[in-house]
Amino acid sequence: MRELFTRFRRHLVAALFLLVAFLTYALNLKNRDHANPLERGVLGLVSPLAAGSAALSRVTGGVWDDYVNLVDVRRENQLLKANLKRLNEQVVAAREATAANARLKELLGLKTSLNIPSVAVSVIGEDSSAWFKTLVVDRGSLDGLVEGMPVVASGGVVGRLVKVGPASSRVLLLTDHASAIAAVIQRSRARGVVRGTGGGRCSMEFTVRDEDVKLGDSVVTSGIGGVFPPGLPLGEVTMVKKGEYGVFQTIEVQPKVNIARIEEMLVLLRPPNAE
Repeated sequence: MRELFTRFRRHLVAALFLLVAFLTYALNLKNRDHANPLERGVLGLVSPLAAGSAALSRVTGGVWDDYVNLVDVRRENQLLKANLKRLNEQVVAAREATAANARLKELLGLKTSLNIPSVAVSVIGEDSSAWFKTLVVDRGSLDGLVEGMPVVASGGVVGRLVKVGPASSRVLLLTDHASAIAAVIQRSRARGVVRGTGGGRCSMEFTVRDEDVKLGDSVVTSGIGGVFPPGLPLGEVTMVKKGEYGVFQTIEVQPKVNIARIEEMLVLLRPPNAE
């Protein structure tokens, strides 16, 4: 008998468990509204585990939701940054186009007012040496340019061409030591020669002491020599000094054109005569 019980112990235990479960279910059918002692015991054991499982599920779900939301926010942030960068680039491009359009309008107005054949050029570089400083422009002999032609901007005289290649040229600035332009004081018609002194400034030389020159006077080209047409702005008198001795005055001139910021110019197609 013992051997038989030992041999079929697992089967007997399973059958007993099923029998107990069946009897419990059968007894519970009559009183579904109230839990029996066994059910209360099982609920007492299972409830903490269920509550912990539910809490863990809520925490896990919250962490997962936060992660998903964080990923979405990061993706949205990257998209917004890309859009902002593109918009900033468009704004910069629009401002640059507006500024260029304004400069070209001024240059067109100058071209119309001069009534002289001319070629528009743009600055593509600059070349500095111990002896002189030049700007490099994007037009050359293929466009009809030759050395000695005057170069002007909307503000006034810039300089003249000194080296001309097939597709580019160099402009010697009026502020350079090698530059000399026949000039006149617009108010009093006192004559002289505007020379570059370096550092973005000029002086007016060979103006005799008796000539009427005052601070703030406008200096323009005289037209003598045939290179620059008369009346083009050169600068403004910033200092006048008449010494006790000597024949000439010492006059400093601030150029009208801001050489450091110039981008577009006109080359006047005039015969390159010596000034």
